Amino acid sequence: MGLLSQLATLPLAPVRGVAWVMERTLEAAENEYYDPEPIERELAELERALLAGDIDEETFDRREDALLDRLDEIRAHAQGTDT
Repeated sequence: MGLLSQLATLPLAPVRGVAWVMERTLEAAENEYYDPEPIERELAELERALLAGDIDEETFDRREDALLDRLDEIRAHAQGTDT
């Protein structure tokens, strides 16, 4: 982009800045949403609760299924496919 183009589009600089911030915010939110680590931690905690007798087998199965479905969604996104 030449100097003349930069001067001509200078009034749009705030818009470009806001767009850049929104893109970075969206990127950060997606990275957090698709991070498998919290799901894996929750699965480990769920198993610990089952072994400690804090939850019953039915509750464990229901919550484990939901967490594994979420983990599948994360892995599909990482591979570039949508479920």
